[in-house]
Amino acid sequence: MINKNQQQIIAATAPILKEHGLSLTSHFYKRMFQHHPELKNMFNMGNQKNGKQQQALAMALLAYAEHISNPEVLLPDLNRIGHKHVSLEIRPEHYPIVGNHLLAAIKEVLGDAATKDILNAWEAAYEQLAELMIGLEKDMYRKLTSQAGGWTGWRPFTVVKKEKESSEISSFYLYPADKGKVIPHQPGQFISLKLFLPDLGINQARQYSISSSPNQDFYRISVKREYGAYPNTNGMISNQLHDQVQVGDVLELTAPAGNFTLDEKANSPLVLISGGVGLTPLISMLQSAIEKNHETSITWIHGCRNQDVHAFGEQVRQLEADKNNLEQYVFYDWITENDKRQGILEGPIALNKIPAAKINPDSQYYICGPAGFIEKQYQDLLAFGVQQHVIFFEEFGPQQLALN
Repeated sequence: MINKNQQQIIAATAPILKEHGLSLTSHFYKRMFQHHPELKNMFNMGNQKNGKQQQALAMALLAYAEHISNPEVLLPDLNRIGHKHVSLEIRPEHYPIVGNHLLAAIKEVLGDAATKDILNAWEAAYEQLAELMIGLEKDMYRKLTSQAGGWTGWRPFTVVKKEKESSEISSFYLYPADKGKVIPHQPGQFISLKLFLPDLGINQARQYSISSSPNQDFYRISVKREYGAYPNTNGMISNQLHDQVQVGDVLELTAPAGNFTLDEKANSPLVLISGGVGLTPLISMLQSAIEKNHETSITWIHGCRNQDVHAFGEQVRQLEADKNNLEQYVFYDWITENDKRQGILEGPIALNKIPAAKINPDSQYYICGPAGFIEKQYQDLLAFGVQQHVIFFEEFGPQQLALN
């Protein structure tokens, strides 16, 4: 267990992490994959190539160093990471591998600055963190297997239906191949899906938000196609789903995970704000809230480029027509006269165009979309007097925003 002196040493390395953190994490991943190439099947190699994973790990290490004397304050972030780990089937035996290469990377990147005391302190700190994460994840795995329809690891699912939602988003209805039941997800959660990429010769897992309302029979995911002559690794996955995966095919999934979830016990007004494909977890929240007869107002705010790429537009319009407490505000970047006649607003999303009564401190706010979109909506809500504790957001990919 880490002692007081070692905690002080770790805290003192925070400035070093600010300066060398990205170099350290980049070297760590390169070193680990060199010695354990099989782990490329577990990590998102797209986020390795674009540097997001290295940046996210550097930020996490810095936060851990700064709070080493009281790591419990990081529990919300560690819980989020734990959900990602469980969705990727990370197990206790993986932690020593990571620890060994992290310590080696510290020594190799920092050179003489990595004294024996610093290395011993970081070894103790990592063991403390690993013990904490293993405990969190053990509880998550236990909860998954204790529920009806629950499982851990990769379970085969059959594509029963494939449906086009817009010019670039298609939905996949996934039913257990064993004909059993599934865990009803919490609205906002995701599943991991694994595909083999022949061009890379490895398996790759991706997280996709569940876009259906909770049920015991199936999950629906709605996937955006990534365009480009040479799609990146993430694009390879989405394009394979769009172009090659057909009804009747079998895919492997892990159980629902994620802590960006609708607070179904709260009966405060609900505001759902999405950009582009960021609407996928929010459509599940919307459907669930309506099915459970959410009594107070629900406001749906969505922005995208134009009508062609607007997914679930007709479904939300129908829900709005059926429910007196639901109002929607849609923004298009490129707007036509016909769009204007239908009440579409010119984008990007501007909350000052929403009736003031809808943006109030009594509501709960859920935001999903690109990082820049989330930050803009978050700051705008604060400017309207909304408190941080009622604003929730999900950033697809490695978490890099630190807004709360």
